[in-house]
Amino acid sequence: MKYQKVIEGKFVDRPNRFIAHVKIDGELQTVHVKNTGRCRELLLPDAAVYLEVADNPKRKTAYDLIAVYKENFGLINIDSQAPNKVAKEWLETQSFDLIRPEYKYGNSRIDFYMKKGQQEYLMEVKGCTLERDGIGYFPDAPTERGVKHLRELAEARKAGYECILAFVIQMEGVEEVRANVMTYPEFGKALEEAGAAGVKIWFLMCKVEKDGLSVKDWAQRAETAETRLHSNG
Repeated sequence: MKYQKVIEGKFVDRPNRFIAHVKIDGELQTVHVKNTGRCRELLLPDAAVYLEVADNPKRKTAYDLIAVYKENFGLINIDSQAPNKVAKEWLETQSFDLIRPEYKYGNSRIDFYMKKGQQEYLMEVKGCTLERDGIGYFPDAPTERGVKHLRELAEARKAGYECILAFVIQMEGVEEVRANVMTYPEFGKALEEAGAAGVKIWFLMCKVEKDGLSVKDWAQRAETAETRLHSNG
C-alpha cells in the first residue's frame, strides 16, 4: 500500500490517544494519530515522524501521523488501518479462489474469509509496532477484542475452518511476534489456547517506507520454533 503525500515533522507531545502535536517546518500543528495504542516507546519528544497530508479540506486536522523513526532501530509504521490493507494485498497474490473482508462469524467480524477449493479459511490480522531486543510483541495495551477473536478462531477450527492469526510486523528486522504478557497476560493465555486448538500463527514481515508498507516475506510459527515457509527475496 502507498500513501498519497507524505511529509516529515518532529513529535512534540500527545494530549490524548487521538491527536498529537508535531512541528512541521518549525510550526506547531495538531495532527491525527492513526493508532489508539500507547506507542509510548515510539512517540518521544523530537522523534522524527511522518505524516500523510489529508485530502479532505473540511477536516479539523490536516495531517495523519503514520510512521515514526525509532532511534537505533529504524522506521516503524504505526498506522492501525494499514495491516488489513497490506494483508489483503498480499492475500490477493496467494492463489485463493475467494477473499472476503469483514466476515461475520459467531459474535464477531473476522478480518478475512478465504476459500481455496473446498477448504474454507478465517484469518484475523493484528499489527505489531512494539519491539524489544529484535522481537515483536503484541499487544501494547489491553485488548479484550483481541482475546475474543482468538476464542472465535479456536471455535471455528473445531468446525472445520483453517484458522489463522496473522501478525503484520510494521517494522523491518523483526521476524517473530510474542504475546506481551507483561502488559496483558490474558492475551498470552488466549494465544496459547488458540495454538493448542490448531489456529496457525503467521508472521507477515514488511518492507517499511516513509510512503508505503508491503509484505516482503512470511513465516509460520511451529510448535517448537519458527518455520520459514516462503520468501519473495
